[in-house]
Amino acid sequence: MTREQFVRELENSLEIPVGTLVRTRTLEDPSYWDSMSALTFMALADEKLQVTLTGDQVVKCKTVDDLLALVGDKLAS
Repeated sequence: MTREQFVRELENSLEIPVGTLVRTRTLEDPSYWDSMSALTFMALADEKLQVTLTGDQVVKCKTVDDLLALVGDKLAS
């Protein structure tokens, strides 16, 4: 799976418009990123990439790029 495909899967899971999660976007906007979004990201990483993440890891992320860095070695460019 590519980074782009993973981001599109996440947008779909969060039910937000395609293109919302650009890599440099911050995760401060509660209209698309909250605690349920973080759990959704963790579940998607586990289901699609077999990567188990902790809440502490995800909470430290400030941008979409930071999230992708958590699963980066499992994603193709």
